[in-house]
Amino acid sequence: MDRQPGWSVRLKLTLSYAGFLMLAGLLLLGAAGFFLLRQGWLRTNEEGAWRQSPGIDIVRGFGPMAAVVMLFLLVFGLLGGWLLAGRMLAPLDRITHATRAAAAGSLSHRIHLPGRRDEFRELADAFDTMLAQLEAHIAEQRRFAANASHELRTPLAISKTLIDVARADPHHDSSELVERLHTINTRAIDLTEALLLLSRANQRSFTPQHLDLSLVAEEATETLHPLAERHGVTLETSGDIAPTSGSPALLLQLTTNLVHNAIVHNLPRGGTVQVHTGVRPHSVVLTVENTGEQLAPQLVATLTEPFQRGTERIHTDQAGVGLGLAIVKTITRAHHGTLTLAPRPAGGLRITVELPRTAHG
Repeated sequence: MDRQPGWSVRLKLTLSYAGFLMLAGLLLLGAAGFFLLRQGWLRTNEEGAWRQSPGIDIVRGFGPMAAVVMLFLLVFGLLGGWLLAGRMLAPLDRITHATRAAAAGSLSHRIHLPGRRDEFRELADAFDTMLAQLEAHIAEQRRFAANASHELRTPLAISKTLIDVARADPHHDSSELVERLHTINTRAIDLTEALLLLSRANQRSFTPQHLDLSLVAEEATETLHPLAERHGVTLETSGDIAPTSGSPALLLQLTTNLVHNAIVHNLPRGGTVQVHTGVRPHSVVLTVENTGEQLAPQLVATLTEPFQRGTERIHTDQAGVGLGLAIVKTITRAHHGTLTLAPRPAGGLRITVELPRTAHG
């Protein structure tokens, strides 16, 4: 925004300090002069006659002294106010330089304003926190863009290779080619739809509705029950009524992703998945636990990043597109909730989604 040049804040503060000091001096000198005149008037009345000469003499003696005092206060106020304003505004200069550097694209620097906590330090700390979050967010977006490009390029490259092979060998079995192209195309479509869902969740473009999270959990487990049977996994659902507010479609997608992830990444046979809903004083909680292999805390901390699939990047019909937990994280954040992942001591994973609680609808 273009603005007309104006006085600096330091100059305004200096003039304000000097002005208030001059006003205080005038009031003080006026009170002193009134006191001296009153004393002279009382003294002349005690002599039994009113004479103006003592009062005139007092004013003549007091006037030059008052002028000198006011001149001293003016100089002292301007000089002291300028130095004091500069010292007080020094932290603001550092914040301004940091803001301009951030606007120019540099997010790696920090203000690190020293001293005890005050308004300027709180502002500097808040700005440092914002810079750290922006830097982490941009780094995450860059990784996401790179991974998404790789994931989208892979099926296209495979399709091109298959088509080139088929063109070079006209007698090649076309049914096998069609089947492989269908599988690759389905994966590309799933990935694109997941990316679109992730984008919609980030934009929070939905109208909140009152709903029961326990019913959403039951719907998700019923839908995925055949998948659990094929994997030999037992689904267990329990909990209380969990009233919250949000998008039914997005919260169903969140729950479905969690349960699907818990089924696929489980023991080869005889695994279990426990889905539980609970109520806290100001929130509702959805917990999904599954058995499975031992997971390191360092690995668990990265699972919500896009295109992370457990211990390695795999490409099977049940592996998904690597955006399941990333979508869960985004939907949770869009509903002002918190997502917590923790490895189970006996193996597997415990995922907790905490959302704001609402009154029963």
